[in-house]
Amino acid sequence: MDKTEILEILNDWNYWNKNLPKAHIRDSYEKKILSFLQYDEIVVIKGIRRSGKSTLMQNTIKNLLSNNVKKKNILFVNLEDPRFINHLNIALLEQIKEAYEEYLSPDEKPYIFLDEIQNVPNWEKWVNKEYALGVSHIILSGSNSSLLSSEIASTLSGRYLSIDVYPLSFMEFLEFHDTTLTNKLDFVDKKIQINRLFESYIKFGGFPKVVQYDEQIKKELLNTYKDSILLKDIVARYNLKEFKILEEIAAFLLANSGILQSINKLKNNFSISYDMARAYIEYLIKSYMIFEVPKFDYSLKKQNVNDKKYYSSDLGLSNILRVPNIQTRGNDLETIVFLELQRRGYGVYYYKTHNDLECDFVVESNNEIIQLIQVSVSLKDEKTKKRELKSFSKTQKELQLKDVECIVICEDNSSQTIYDTILIQIINIKEWLLQLS
Repeated sequence: MDKTEILEILNDWNYWNKNLPKAHIRDSYEKKILSFLQYDEIVVIKGIRRSGKSTLMQNTIKNLLSNNVKKKNILFVNLEDPRFINHLNIALLEQIKEAYEEYLSPDEKPYIFLDEIQNVPNWEKWVNKEYALGVSHIILSGSNSSLLSSEIASTLSGRYLSIDVYPLSFMEFLEFHDTTLTNKLDFVDKKIQINRLFESYIKFGGFPKVVQYDEQIKKELLNTYKDSILLKDIVARYNLKEFKILEEIAAFLLANSGILQSINKLKNNFSISYDMARAYIEYLIKSYMIFEVPKFDYSLKKQNVNDKKYYSSDLGLSNILRVPNIQTRGNDLETIVFLELQRRGYGVYYYKTHNDLECDFVVESNNEIIQLIQVSVSLKDEKTKKRELKSFSKTQKELQLKDVECIVICEDNSSQTIYDTILIQIINIKEWLLQLS
C-alpha cells in the first residue's frame, strides 16, 4: 500500500489531532491492562466480538495520555478497516509502522495497539520481532481464542500477558445505567430500580452498546452481533460451506444454555457426522459464543469423555433465538452465575452423583475445590429445597471434600440453613453478583 494512503487510514482512527470520545470506564479491566504494561510484555485482550475490547484500548490510550505519554508516541490500528482488506499480511504491519514513524516521528518507544489482530495471517512473527528488538510496546485484541493457539503461544512463549473480556457484569450494567452502590443500605434503598434493571439484564444481556438503545433496536443489534460472529469469526475463518447447519447448532446451544449435551446427541439432532458436530462446537467455543463446562472427575480422561454443559456467552443472544413463552428462568440464573464465576477467574465444573443428583458448579481456585454452588429460582417449595440441598452432602462424600463452602444462589432473601449436618449459605443472586453478601 502507498504510505500516504496508509497514513490517511491511520489518521482516521487515531487521536493525534482530536480528542478521544467519551466512554464508560471499566475499572477492573483498565487497571489490569495498565499493570500489565508495566512489565513490558505483550498485552493480549481477547473476548467475544462487541464485548468492548476496542473501547478498552481507547480508554487505555486515555490513561497513557494522563500519565504524560505524548499523543505521537501512541498508534492505534483497526485491522477491520475495509481499506486494509486486500493487504492483510506481515508486510502491511511493517508498512504501517514505517508510515507512522516517518510522519509522526515518535521520540520514545511507542505504544502500538493492534485491534482484531487475528485478521492478519502469521501476525505473531511480526509481533515477536518487535518484542525481541524491544522497539515497541504491543497491545493486541482478538475475537477468536485461536489468537493464542498452541503454535502462536509457542512463538510468543513467556512474552505475553492476556486478559479475557466479557460482556458487562451486573455491577458494570448498573454503572452503565448510572446506578452505583456503596453499601447494602444503597441496595435496599434502590431495590425497585435494581430489580427492574436485573430483568433487563436477563432479557437483553450485557453487550455494552446494546445497553444504550430501546427494546426494538436492542433486538436488531443482537441479531447483527450473532450474524457477525458466525460469518466473520467462524465461516470466513474456517471456510465453512454449511452455514445453515452452523446457525442451527449455534441457535440450539444458545437457546438451551446450561443444559447437558453430548456430541452424539447433536450429531443425531442435526443429521450430521460426529466430526462435523465436534468441529462446529469447537468453532463456537473459539469465537467465545459459548463456553464448555466438563463434569468434574479426578481423572482427566473421564472428564474428557463425559457429557458437557454449554453456556451462552450472553443471554441477549440466547433470547433472540428462543421460541415465545418458554420458561427458562432457572437456566438463565445459572448462566448468569456461571459467567460471573468466569469473570472472577475461577475454574468451573459441574458434577452428577451416582444417584443422579446434580451439583451445578464445582468451583476451583489454585488447584483446590473451594465451593459447591447450586442455582435455583427459589427454595420456598420444600420439594425443590430438598433436591437442591441434598446434592451437597452426596457431592462432598463422593469427591472426598472437606471444609468446602456450600452455597445456594437464588432469588430468595439471603439466609443460612443446615442440611445433613452441612452449613449452607443461601444468597440472593443480586447480592452475590454485587458482592454484598
